[in-house]
Amino acid sequence: MPLIDSGPEAAEPAPASDPTGADRVDHADESVPGDTAALASELHTVLGLLVRRTRAASGESELTPSQRSVAARLLRDGPTTTADLARAELVRPQSMRMTVSALEERGLIRRTPHPTDGRQVLVELSEAGRVTITGILRAKQDWLTEALDGALDADQRAVLAAALPVLRTLAGAEA
Repeated sequence: MPLIDSGPEAAEPAPASDPTGADRVDHADESVPGDTAALASELHTVLGLLVRRTRAASGESELTPSQRSVAARLLRDGPTTTADLARAELVRPQSMRMTVSALEERGLIRRTPHPTDGRQVLVELSEAGRVTITGILRAKQDWLTEALDGALDADQRAVLAAALPVLRTLAGAEA
């Protein structure tokens, strides 16, 4: 599953339905709460922390999270139009134009004519963009690999692997 650089912001956990907090998931060995709202809150918090940790592992970068996400998408999916990028990233076309312009100013992307529609322009990573985003993604992948090896045993990694199709479904991606 490709890493995506954008993610949930830090969130305060929602109050548990049980005032004692007994149905909250605070440790990996506790059961999943029956309260969907509590599960959603805990999942949001944990995923946000994981995204921030992987982002921190990639080192200082002058790229914003949305610039990183767009560059990673271009690496993964190849050249596309700004409008298609906006749809894929779930942002307004005006916002995507600003993101693309910022990446172009840094020399990380280039624009090329569309092969079949002369009215459109494709956006693609430049060689510098490919090197930059590959390094960022590699650093994140390396951190996560080390964290999985160091923090989880084989059974826990198997549970996590089994949960990936469920997480993909939740995210709206195909399993």
